Amino acid sequence: MLEYRVEARRIDAHGSVAHCKDAEVRLDTDVNGSRDAFNPAEMLLAALAACMIKGIERAAPMLKFGLRGVEVRLHGVRQDAPPRMSDIDYEIVVDTDEDDRRIELLHTNVRKYGTIFNTVSAAAKLSGRMVRKG
Repeated sequence: MLEYRVEARRIDAHGSVAHCKDAEVRLDTDVNGSRDAFNPAEMLLAALAACMIKGIERAAPMLKFGLRGVEVRLHGVRQDAPPRMSDIDYEIVVDTDEDDRRIELLHTNVRKYGTIFNTVSAAAKLSGRMVRKG
């Protein structure tokens, strides 16, 4: 089993910071919000996007999938009672010359082997598509 460690601390009433390895991420923990940091819901979506891109980076060489770039667009809907992310829609845009069947194969790998993808999909309605950059 793999294990992960992140430490976070409050800076002041307007924000916090998380540390992992040699990296630092500013967090929006201000009750009024902050435009220059990710709030917890946005961090969840960013983690999901990172998982998708990392999954593509892992699968592409095994599938011999030609890839020039990837963009992930996410939209999350928050339910109020109880508070939770109820729906997340995504679009993964791949810059590739591969055919539609190969793009769907790559998408299947992202859905099947992503740690964060599988964790989030067990807790919220997660749906989306992978398309060729047009």
